[in-house]
Amino acid sequence: MNRIVDILDAMTVPGRLVEPLENGDLRCLACAHRCLIHPGKRGICQVRFNRDGELRVPWGYVAGLQSDPVEKKPFNHLLPGSDALTFGMLGCDFHCAFCQNWISSQVLRDPAAGIDAYYLKKITPEQMVATARRAGADLVVSSYNEPLITSEWAIDIFKLVTEAGLRCAYVSNGNATPEVLHALRPYLTAYKIDLKCMNNAHYRQLGGVLKNVLDTIELAYMLGLWVEVVTLVIPGYNDSVDELWDAARTLASISRDIPWHVTAFHPDYQMQDTPPTPAGTLQQAAEIGQEAGLNYVYAGNLPGRVGSLEDTYCPECHALLVQRRGYTILDYRVTAEGNCPQCGAAIAGVWTDDPGSVRLGGWGIPRRV
Repeated sequence: MNRIVDILDAMTVPGRLVEPLENGDLRCLACAHRCLIHPGKRGICQVRFNRDGELRVPWGYVAGLQSDPVEKKPFNHLLPGSDALTFGMLGCDFHCAFCQNWISSQVLRDPAAGIDAYYLKKITPEQMVATARRAGADLVVSSYNEPLITSEWAIDIFKLVTEAGLRCAYVSNGNATPEVLHALRPYLTAYKIDLKCMNNAHYRQLGGVLKNVLDTIELAYMLGLWVEVVTLVIPGYNDSVDELWDAARTLASISRDIPWHVTAFHPDYQMQDTPPTPAGTLQQAAEIGQEAGLNYVYAGNLPGRVGSLEDTYCPECHALLVQRRGYTILDYRVTAEGNCPQCGAAIAGVWTDDPGSVRLGGWGIPRRV
């Protein structure tokens, strides 16, 4: 453990998402924990730390780097069929018992987790752009671990990525601050947020606060980011009808056009004895989302077993617009302008590589303010 800590601490730069305090103390602004970090101490995430009154943050490496379909993130209304170059570092500000990336996210917190330094690759933002071009990617996405805690690194990459004409996105737990969202805003097109449950006591067990995540969903939407929300439906944990209704109604109160993905759990990490999510449970959750008024509800992780719940339909005339099987697009009918070809209704999302606007609720939001 000490070896990986020393290696990671060497790959850091001064942080920008910080408020200096008296006596060398710092207030970190990267996530909603807003950690007060004394000299020589670390934040909850373990990767942001105070060295002699200076916040040090991760920079210059990746622990994971892969190009794959944007639908895998999952985004269903963000340039469907495109490839996304996805990168991740190490660490997280949550400690979810059902984490499916725990080997990397919990590496500095859980002795059972770990990744050999051999798998860390040093890389520059310029090299990241070149890698995206070679991969033919239309997007560059920060994911795998929690991207909020490495936002300075992501912003330095995203600045060059946007200059190259590509889109950028976050795949996050949503435990953000207004400060980090405003810092990301000029470069991000889309933000996928995990809404893990609607029970604050459960969120506290994960290391978070429900209200902070709900506030992030609302603010990200109000800032003009394209937002999609994912709920991993876990048997006996967050799959009650009442809780699913609560989640669906809350999202619909922000915007009926926010896509809600209800995805299947499989046993992992500290929840090995919990059974996988049945297809019927996902179908029930999706029906609740539809009845709550959400225009776009998807059931994921069980390709071919949830019927039409992988597909996108026009909310006005119900015409089939995008047909999917897993991460593969079988049919695509949305017009270049982002409309239904049958009735002309505006379909919320990002349907073109033109970086000029994101269509939220059928009208364009300026990208830069």
